[in-house]
Amino acid sequence: MEFDLENPLTISHDIHSDTLTSMFSLESDHMPSEIYFQTVQARDFDISIRREAIASISQLCCNYDNLLQYLAVNYLDRFLSCQGMLQPKPWLIKLLAISCVSLAAKMKKADFSLADVQGDGRIIFDTQTIQRMEVLILGALKWRMRSITPFSFISFFNSLFKLEDPPLLQALKARAAQIIFKSQKDVELLGFKPSIIAASALLSASHELFPMQYPCFKKALSNCSYVNKENMLQCYSAMQDIVADGFDSVLEMVSSSVTAANVLDHNFSSSAESGTTTVTGMTPLRLEKDMKRRKISEYCKDHRVQISQIQNC
Repeated sequence: MEFDLENPLTISHDIHSDTLTSMFSLESDHMPSEIYFQTVQARDFDISIRREAIASISQLCCNYDNLLQYLAVNYLDRFLSCQGMLQPKPWLIKLLAISCVSLAAKMKKADFSLADVQGDGRIIFDTQTIQRMEVLILGALKWRMRSITPFSFISFFNSLFKLEDPPLLQALKARAAQIIFKSQKDVELLGFKPSIIAASALLSASHELFPMQYPCFKKALSNCSYVNKENMLQCYSAMQDIVADGFDSVLEMVSSSVTAANVLDHNFSSSAESGTTTVTGMTPLRLEKDMKRRKISEYCKDHRVQISQIQNC
């Protein structure tokens, strides 16, 4: 059976009601433990180890698609959740990273060469050493390698929106995927279920791309029986800081001639209003985040997407 991150429990690309129910009921089994989330969140030492391991995975996956990297980081978090944090030894962190990527490549049947990724000449592991670490990871994860991730729920949540034009659905899905990839590195989101992360990413993407229809999308997700509205809004709020950090790339995507003219067919009406904001009693980091959030809010307010294919709520 070919493994598909979007539909991990079945060989079919169609999502049936029984499969969907199973994914929602089993998704917690594919998450790091709550204790792991609390530990990493509370200790800078553990955050630095996780960050170093993810950086190593990113480097190993630089010539592969983002889905391979996402799956490898998922294995990393779940393994550390079971085994506890590693000792801060570069060789051990590198070994774990290589083993997670190797397992992810096997699951996705990617053409992954250990010789190629170890060609940096620094730390080299033999095949047997990597295989022993792989077995250790498999045991810790109880061989649950067909991970249920946020991508498993994107198509279902997309079906709740009244978007009839495939390019619009694809644009929304693509932006949500970008947000999910970026969010995986942030420890603030480790405590949320994959389905909640998927719903929040789509909500964030709709706020950027279709601000006039955003209330409709929010209502559709909030009314879904599978979604805890309070958790979704908490996740969405945490996600906004992550989105703000990469907002410049979003502006480039939306304003590019290909996306704007050929895919989304935007018509923009700029507001001439301007205002002055005074902020006091804030740290530089919080001030920066507040300014980025304000930038997103003003952008979505002043640039309205006129799309006839989107129906009213």
